[in-house]
Amino acid sequence: MGVENMVHELVGFVKDHQGWAAPIVFVLAFGESLAFISLLVPAWSALIGVGALIGASDISFWPVWIASALGAALGDWLSYWLGYVFKDRVANVWPLSRHPQVLPRAEKFMKSWGVPSIFIGRFFGPLRAAVPLVAGIFEMDYWRFQIANFSSAFVWAATLLLFGDVASKLVAMLWRAL
Repeated sequence: MGVENMVHELVGFVKDHQGWAAPIVFVLAFGESLAFISLLVPAWSALIGVGALIGASDISFWPVWIASALGAALGDWLSYWLGYVFKDRVANVWPLSRHPQVLPRAEKFMKSWGVPSIFIGRFFGPLRAAVPLVAGIFEMDYWRFQIANFSSAFVWAATLLLFGDVASKLVAMLWRAL
């Protein structure tokens, strides 16, 4: 089963079982932000899909947004901790060992941008989880990291969910116009 099919099935499950929306987006955002896992599971598309359901169903935006943001922030926190504890040894762990360019790119990005790299990196694919890992490896100040981590997680979650919500409303509006 391809990623696209898995996303479709997951969004269908959330549509049928709306009470599970918040726990599911928490897990998706956590996995999307956690080093190692994020390289395997592009959960951002499922989050956009769940966002599309918000406008088309009775799913409340607020609990889904908070769950998604907290999942993303905790995934980054754990990535930071792994980098802090295991330092350069994390590069030898699969799947990072199969993508040797990820950590050097994240290191260069983080050294260029500093604390804002945590916020900016949240919005760019493989950097999303690699930047917090590198922040831990280089022992970025813990509280500065956490402020950037949590604030970016809430913005990132709102962006994905609202993009899905707005896109679904535009499609519905266009469909009615035809």
